Amino acid sequence: MTNDFAFTIKQLRFDEHYAPAPGTRLTTNFANLARGESRQDNLRAALQMIDQRFNDLAEWDNPDGTRYTLSLDIVSIEMTVAGSRESFPAIELLQTTIFDRTTGKHLDGIMGNNFSSYVRDYDFSVVLPEHNRGRDGFSVPEDFGVLHGSLFQTFIASKSYQDHFRKPPVICLSVSENRIYTRTTNRHPVLGVEYTPDQASLTERYFGRMGMQVRYFMPPGAKAPLAFYFFGDLLNDYTPLELISTISTMETFQRIYRPEIYNANSAAAAQYRPSLKQSDYSNTRIIYDREERTRLAIEQGQFAGEHFIAPHRAFLEQWVTRRAA
Repeated sequence: MTNDFAFTIKQLRFDEHYAPAPGTRLTTNFANLARGESRQDNLRAALQMIDQRFNDLAEWDNPDGTRYTLSLDIVSIEMTVAGSRESFPAIELLQTTIFDRTTGKHLDGIMGNNFSSYVRDYDFSVVLPEHNRGRDGFSVPEDFGVLHGSLFQTFIASKSYQDHFRKPPVICLSVSENRIYTRTTNRHPVLGVEYTPDQASLTERYFGRMGMQVRYFMPPGAKAPLAFYFFGDLLNDYTPLELISTISTMETFQRIYRPEIYNANSAAAAQYRPSLKQSDYSNTRIIYDREERTRLAIEQGQFAGEHFIAPHRAFLEQWVTRRAA
């Protein structure tokens, strides 16, 4: 079934000159910063925050805190269904590369980090609302996320992925507002102190369909835990610098997009319930339109329904059934 889809990987440098390419999922963290009059100031400030946080965490043999700088590449995956001539912009991720100014060497970071998907927008912005329209209470379809998860796992297992990347991806997201997280005694030197949720969130279950596990850690100096989605062994499959590249990148984005949680003026307590309604936080002064992001998610979910789901619905249903057999 690996021949049912062809994947094409494209990369674009994310720097202060970045402009979203045609077809980019505009709700991504990086695309959102790169529009409007303040686009270059936004990008420059975000990249400086990432480098500062990286050096803050990678403090050994780094006396002046400037040893490392990160390069970020947007990895766009286009997918073509067998027999079709049209490709679909399936997934966008970020790849980090570490430059060590002391040795002059470039070191691999982590693939993944940010995660964007048109089909995920379709599931959350089209399928869920339609399923719950007219119902009493909220529920989730039994097969919610099965197609998306199968597509993602097929990509990770593909020759295209294996030829480009050495290790499986790690995706780093915000914690959920409707869960309570409890601090544990487990502590990692880079990832920090581990938290556990009171129950699985919808996002957690959705990523489970993608074959990924999740653990929650609050890195040293952070204000709230981050959710790390991964395959294999998060703590031992990646080097400290690789993990720091993900923390510094994604914590910076979260400080911009969810300052109420990740730029709060006090750190998460032993029992922690995140809230975007709390007012004791500082703004990063980087311009971001949260309402626009929500609107675009709906538009892009509808785009996926029209240009990918509807034209290939019969094939996709048969493919998912065959894959599960």
